[in-house]
Amino acid sequence: MAEFSLTPARSNEVSETDLAMMERAIDLARRAGETGEVPVAAVLYRGEAIVAEAVNARESTADPTAHAELLALSRAGRTLGRWRLIDCSLAVTLEPCPMCAGAMVNGRLGRLLYGASDPKAGACGTLFQIPTDERLNHRVTVIGGVLADRCAALLSDFFAERRLINGQGSPDPED
Repeated sequence: MAEFSLTPARSNEVSETDLAMMERAIDLARRAGETGEVPVAAVLYRGEAIVAEAVNARESTADPTAHAELLALSRAGRTLGRWRLIDCSLAVTLEPCPMCAGAMVNGRLGRLLYGASDPKAGACGTLFQIPTDERLNHRVTVIGGVLADRCAALLSDFFAERRLINGQGSPDPED
């Protein structure tokens, strides 16, 4: 079994399938980074079957909403022929932003597993707790920190390379 950093109380909620799906997301994110997209990927699955997967596509589509999570949710709805995803899980390499977290609530997603926390935009536990907010009409089970070190390394390596390309350590506006 792959290593991951979770609190002991949460580690028993992560199955071999969950880890395999996060491994798939990490592979997809790595490939997205090689094309110039921010290396974030999402794999939506039901049981052991992948329903949909996506990577960030903002650069290639010039679409500010082309986040991996939104693309995977949309594709899953089309594949399943329904918008309610209560029996599905989503593995994503970076903690979702408010837009994506809201879409998960509205899509009635069952479970979210994410890798790296996002201190600048994380809406699933870091800055906000949108998926678990009791004021909303649906709550998503959230498990963060799955293969977090590997997910975070993808992002930090990507942005370090971008800073070098942009001129010896100059801040990247995407950071």
